[in-house]
Amino acid sequence: MSAPPDRRELPLSGSGAHWAGAGAEERAAGAQRRDGDGAQQLPAGSPGEHPPVATATASTAIDLLYWRDIKQTGIVFGSILLLLFSLTQFSVVSVIAYLALAALSATISFRIYKSVLQAVQKTDEGHPFKAYLEMEMSLSQDQIQKYTDCLQLYVNSTVRELRRLFLVQDLVDSLKFAVLMWLLTYVGALFNGLTLMIMAVVSMFTLPVVYDKYQAQIDQYLGLVRTHINTVMAKIQAKIPGAKRKAE
Repeated sequence: MSAPPDRRELPLSGSGAHWAGAGAEERAAGAQRRDGDGAQQLPAGSPGEHPPVATATASTAIDLLYWRDIKQTGIVFGSILLLLFSLTQFSVVSVIAYLALAALSATISFRIYKSVLQAVQKTDEGHPFKAYLEMEMSLSQDQIQKYTDCLQLYVNSTVRELRRLFLVQDLVDSLKFAVLMWLLTYVGALFNGLTLMIMAVVSMFTLPVVYDKYQAQIDQYLGLVRTHINTVMAKIQAKIPGAKRKAE
């Protein structure tokens, strides 16, 4: 029996890698997919490697999605859900205003409490938030450049992929994309954007854990589905003129 895949690879696999398997020419020019360490290489011929900020961000996201720190993940998960549910009941402006008022109420109350306590005890501990006020929060030029390079990489990769799909470089992939968009019209008719976001967040924080626990069973059923889909697509390719892929 083969060894199970590295957990760091699990959230990075999916439909994105499926769309990127077009042909040898596109893969040679496009970005290579993530390796086992979660790092991503730049397109062929790039002068440098992928910004290290992407690796650190991916590692932190994986730790959150796999609930490796239950307290931290619970706070993040609960905060996101609370924000999304609030947006379903109130406008964005109202949610921002209420959050700001809640934060100000907490900080002002704590500031007054510490001032009164220092006056009663006749101590001089200083401002209760002094450590946070003196904390360096500005982004350096190098950090901005790292985030910009990371964003540029994903934007360029997305633009190249959309160009390939809309200009029908590969007929089969363009047909798959068209079917996906057609299915999304029904999804959009049933759910609004916020509902889809809530479902996506819940799935992000539950599916990786479920897959990690029942990996063997899920892989078995996914293999059957993938084989059936490949068989159907092979029949479609054989019947549609020009749908066959170029030999790699």
